[in-house]
Amino acid sequence: MGDHDALARQVLDRARAASVMVVTAESCTGGLVSAALTDIPGSSDVVDRGFVTYTNDAKREMLGVADATLEAFGAVSKETAQEMAEGALARSQAQIAVSITGIAGPGGGSADKPVGLVWFAVARTGGQTRLVQHLFEHGGRSGVRQASVETALILVLDALS
Repeated sequence: MGDHDALARQVLDRARAASVMVVTAESCTGGLVSAALTDIPGSSDVVDRGFVTYTNDAKREMLGVADATLEAFGAVSKETAQEMAEGALARSQAQIAVSITGIAGPGGGSADKPVGLVWFAVARTGGQTRLVQHLFEHGGRSGVRQASVETALILVLDALS
């Protein structure tokens, strides 16, 4: 966890200064972003909640991702990432949400969606949702997940700037 400690502290400090609460909606990271933030004492004044929605059913039930979105674009898509972030925002007390959905591997990839493909979305109350795609090609499953945590924290930090 120490890898993300400084970034997580920056997110907490910046969110605290802006009086903003944060919510996470995680798939391939399985709660690691939430863990990075809540590993730091005092994070409860900034972190509202975290959704771990690993299955499509969880994405639908907990975040309101539409069946049509999952059928048309799949779980690993900008459309799903956007609906995850916006759904988390709508189902929390937070003003900023980050979502992560991707293929950590080693299996599950395809020609158009290779292992290491991860979509991120950052939604803010009253703002435009930012969508970002990354392809993490090194480090195996753990590397994809750790790089995704770092990217998610950086995106939240950027949104708080």
